Amino acid sequence: MTGTALSGNKYSEYPEYKESGVEWLGNIPTTWIKAKFTHYVKIRHGYQFREHDFVDDGAKIVKITQLHPSGFLDLNNCSFVLESRVENFQNILIKEKDILMCLTGGTIGKIIRVTKVDEPLLQNYRVGHFSSANDIIIDDFVFYLMSSSVVYDQINFLVRETGQPNIGMEDFGDMSICIPSPDEQHKIADFLDHETAKIDTLIAKQEKLIDLLKEKRQAVISHAVTRGLSSNTPMKDSGIEWLGEAPEHWVVSHMDYVLNAIGDVDHYMPKSADTGIPYVMTGDLTEFASSINFEDCKQVCRKDYLKLSKKIKSSQGDVIMARYATIGTASYIDVDREFLVSYSCVTIKPNPSKCLGLYLFYYFKSHAFTQGIRSQVNSNTQDNVGVNDLKKVKVVLPPLTEQLNIIEYLQSIICKLDSLSKNAQLAINLMKERKTALISAAVTGKIDVRNWLKH
Repeated sequence: MTGTALSGNKYSEYPEYKESGVEWLGNIPTTWIKAKFTHYVKIRHGYQFREHDFVDDGAKIVKITQLHPSGFLDLNNCSFVLESRVENFQNILIKEKDILMCLTGGTIGKIIRVTKVDEPLLQNYRVGHFSSANDIIIDDFVFYLMSSSVVYDQINFLVRETGQPNIGMEDFGDMSICIPSPDEQHKIADFLDHETAKIDTLIAKQEKLIDLLKEKRQAVISHAVTRGLSSNTPMKDSGIEWLGEAPEHWVVSHMDYVLNAIGDVDHYMPKSADTGIPYVMTGDLTEFASSINFEDCKQVCRKDYLKLSKKIKSSQGDVIMARYATIGTASYIDVDREFLVSYSCVTIKPNPSKCLGLYLFYYFKSHAFTQGIRSQVNSNTQDNVGVNDLKKVKVVLPPLTEQLNIIEYLQSIICKLDSLSKNAQLAINLMKERKTALISAAVTGKIDVRNWLKH
């Protein structure tokens, strides 16, 4: 009755149910009432401030992207309007315990309960305020109601696809909800506060584990490609400030010395084609090209592909590296297929007599390379690094046989670390499913928590 995420649960049901007449609500407890959403929930809309409203300092405007799921308000990169405007917009001031929802874009349906706010803040038009409209429903119950899959599924059903996905205030009017007595609402809210906090704590621990595994992964790679695998290897000063010592038999050189070619395509954005050659952009990159979803990439016609790939053509064994914004993001090409790399990336072709492509890929993930590339970044406008700058970056390389040994070692260790991370992420996903199922079951009366006691 409460879904697979709560199967075998310890919660009892209400003694009697009645038909709600609404498919997504199903049966509800006989003492609960079915109602239209806006009869009991008050909705306020944000204001669409224009360019001429903004000033250098004043009252802050907070966008939905600045609201952290924990309720924290990220006050960095705020826009401002005159303090005098605050008096005219009292209805859209953000206050403690406010319930906010994104009404448009990719995060539509994102729900936030503000837990702390140090000063009055103005929100923009993409955010909706939700609160109790009368004494029959309490704000804490409204928050959990808005967080339930019942409401979220209805929101998805009501989303308009006119340009950017959005949902209007009036669309909430006919949404059906079920409401228990205020005393039961308090009990349900207390129960969910307690139980979801426990789940959130477990999720936070798994997220911390994933972060630690990422740090371990980075450290293992950095150590292997700059110090080698043996602790007994004689060391020497590499002559690279940010690297320090390196094995004395390793070669220190500029990137250009170990490459056959490095380059990017013409800085020209080709038109999209219904079918054709995949045009891979920075956001499409994965660690290994075999994991890139080429079908979802922009497609370009063969004529544009041939024209743009004249300077350099990516092929198996090469490394792709982003050179704008997310500088250093690398992808090793482990597939033999045609695709075009955007001019926001460079294609790097290693000299196989000096450096293996896969080793170079791992080197790009090291702290040594990250620091080396930073010294070449042009930050005048958008962070970027040119092809000639990349050639000047210093690298430290072992002999080819040692590169192979390091690659095999890293693949083994990384596989184990990634497996642990994957299991942690699966656990997080299951806990999030359980949290949503628990909230939905409680606010629709599928479980009875009236006798619940905090332990």
